[in-house]
Amino acid sequence: MSAQEDKDTLEIEIMQDQEVPDTLPVMPLKNFVLFPQMVAPLVITTDESKRLVGKLSERTPHFITALQRKEEIDEAHLTKDDIHRVGCVARLIKTLNFPDGSTHILVEGMSRCKLQDLNFEEDYPTARYRMVEDRSDNTLETEALVRNASEKFQRLVTMSPNLPDELAVAIFNMGAPEQLSDLIATNLPISVEVRQNLLADNQPGRRLKKLVKFLNREFQILKLGNKIQSKVNETFGKTQREIFLREQLNTIQKELGEDDPQIIEILELEKKLEEAQLPQEAREAADKELQRLKVVPPASPEHGVIRTYLDVLSELPWTNSTEDQLDILAAEKILNKDHYGLDKVKERILEYLSVLKLKKDMKGPILCLAGPPGVGKTSLGQSVARALGRKFVRMSLGGMHDEAEIRGHRRTYIGAMPGRIVESIRRCGANNPVFMLDEIDKVGADFRGDPASALLEVLDPEQNSTFNDHYLDVQFDLSKVLFITTANMLDTIPGPLRDRMEVIRISGYTLQEKVHISRRYLVPKAIKANGLKRTQIKFTAEALEGIIAGYTAEAGVRNLERQIANVCRKVARGFAEGKTRPIEVTLRKLKGFLGPVKIEKDVAEHKAVPGVVTGLAWTPYGGDILFIEATRMAGKGQLILTGSLGDVMKESARAALSYLRANVAAFDLDEELFSKSDIHIHVPAGATPKDGPSAGVAIALAMLSMLQDRPVRPDLAMTGEITLRGRVIPVGGVKEKVLAAARAGIKHIMLPEKNKIDLDEIPADVKKKLTFKTVKTIDQALRYALKLSEQD
Repeated sequence: MSAQEDKDTLEIEIMQDQEVPDTLPVMPLKNFVLFPQMVAPLVITTDESKRLVGKLSERTPHFITALQRKEEIDEAHLTKDDIHRVGCVARLIKTLNFPDGSTHILVEGMSRCKLQDLNFEEDYPTARYRMVEDRSDNTLETEALVRNASEKFQRLVTMSPNLPDELAVAIFNMGAPEQLSDLIATNLPISVEVRQNLLADNQPGRRLKKLVKFLNREFQILKLGNKIQSKVNETFGKTQREIFLREQLNTIQKELGEDDPQIIEILELEKKLEEAQLPQEAREAADKELQRLKVVPPASPEHGVIRTYLDVLSELPWTNSTEDQLDILAAEKILNKDHYGLDKVKERILEYLSVLKLKKDMKGPILCLAGPPGVGKTSLGQSVARALGRKFVRMSLGGMHDEAEIRGHRRTYIGAMPGRIVESIRRCGANNPVFMLDEIDKVGADFRGDPASALLEVLDPEQNSTFNDHYLDVQFDLSKVLFITTANMLDTIPGPLRDRMEVIRISGYTLQEKVHISRRYLVPKAIKANGLKRTQIKFTAEALEGIIAGYTAEAGVRNLERQIANVCRKVARGFAEGKTRPIEVTLRKLKGFLGPVKIEKDVAEHKAVPGVVTGLAWTPYGGDILFIEATRMAGKGQLILTGSLGDVMKESARAALSYLRANVAAFDLDEELFSKSDIHIHVPAGATPKDGPSAGVAIALAMLSMLQDRPVRPDLAMTGEITLRGRVIPVGGVKEKVLAAARAGIKHIMLPEKNKIDLDEIPADVKKKLTFKTVKTIDQALRYALKLSEQD
């Protein structure tokens, strides 16, 4: 007898022992198929099924389960055609009634059956049935199907989290194809229609063939799912899991009313760090410090240090940039509106904007605006930021001695903080501001370090993309920042630092430029600052020129702004005392507002005196004129130099004297004058230090004028360095010197031949008022000056 025959005989004996009748109740199922040997829970909701369960007992626990063809039809309206003809004889194991009125039953499938006569006239459906026996064929193909299906299902059990491990053991010990196919069909995720077809098929070999296809498909799905899950797990790293778990912990604590401020603080920090989009290096440093923060007690000083560090990391604009306004014409209008003149600077800024428009990833240049005070260097940076649409940051370097102010303090120190570069960028909230480093020529150095050396990395476009602040201890990208530095003089800036910057020199303003600036900027600003209205006060052009010429002597306009404000304050007092008539400030009224003229208008009005020559000098505050005086007295041929002269200027005086003594015949001089006389050179304003080689020509001419007793015109000014061979070599600061000469009323200027190219930078209105003479040798200079004086 075969195993299948033993099984059928046993089932028949059990059903006979329990007196299974020929007609059994039928329980229609909407979305479930019961297989033989399958134990399953069923939920009873319909009245018909409840009545059916109520009729069952320990002596008659059997009924038939059959699948409805259409799920939406109620049990009360079913017909014969609405139920599949192949079902399963089931045995009731246990019944549970719940308070909500539902009934749950536990049933066991016994055998396939075929419904023959369905009857819907009673309280529940009934039917006569016929047992369906499996047709098993013990062929090699069937045995191969059994092994294949068993192996694949065991692998599925190990891969699927929804299947218990005991199934693998049960499958391994099951060799009958009919039992194997039913057990696999019971636990395999397949549709209800497929399950019904498998129930209706009485050939185990054919059922296994169908199941092997579904096993292969499910195996591929699980394999792909596990692959996706592994990738998700890699992405869902440690930090994300911790955030997820801490969010759960936070929710649990809130439900329990146990909010922990420290946990809330850490969660907020984690959220801020996540939103900051830190680069990899900074993210690793933040994670490390965050782990330390979790274990450090809140009362510990280290807790505050770590918290402050993480706050700085989360608030830095690692990826936050403002969008540039790359409208070149609009930027030009803004620059012209904010500043009069400064054409060279504006041209360079517009070139930068043009290149940035064509090349988005261009590294920012380092511009250095060098010029005297009050010419608009600092305010120019604000205009550049407005033209670019960027945020503006200003940092003064004047008097800075501590390197830590640039690079920050290391966190091992108490009270450590980031450097002012990083701190300023953190406060502005963008990683591409216009950053102005003011007064870079006034940086000092002492035992605390050299800030100028620390600036070497900041102001190098090739290095500042990896700037390392000591406090952060991670790299921060400064390459997007547009750095603009300002300086009054370049000599005090270290060479390596000066080499990293593109120097743009800003000279002083001419008289006409100052008048324009006063009308467009200074007067409206002073009127508003002093509470006046434009209808209450008016400055004439002559009055502005009078203030410029008689009360200010500067390259910039800062003192001019003060004098205009002084006039406005006096006018404001009059209106405060009850005056109502508008005031027109004219040249004649200036004395009443500002007092007597403080600066002589015209140097040319001075009388020509032998031995007195006007020289030109450059200072950090613009150009200036110097009166070089020479006299002689009985003595032993000594050269006396006074007037706070520097070493270079003293050497120029000795070179001039040596040249004259070597060429006494050419200038018709007596050699005994030098051996029996002492020559004294003095430069007035003795309290002001003076140095440089550019006064060589002027000193030589002053001595020759004194020795020949021939005066030099006071409206002639000169500059140039001399050599012992009599050559006149070029000097610097020509534009500033010429503008100073024009302000002082000079009419004739003598320059070295090689400085002729510098005359292109002189404004046209200044050129019209002056005559220029260029010389190659000291002979040409002396003869031109004395000849010009004779023509006077």
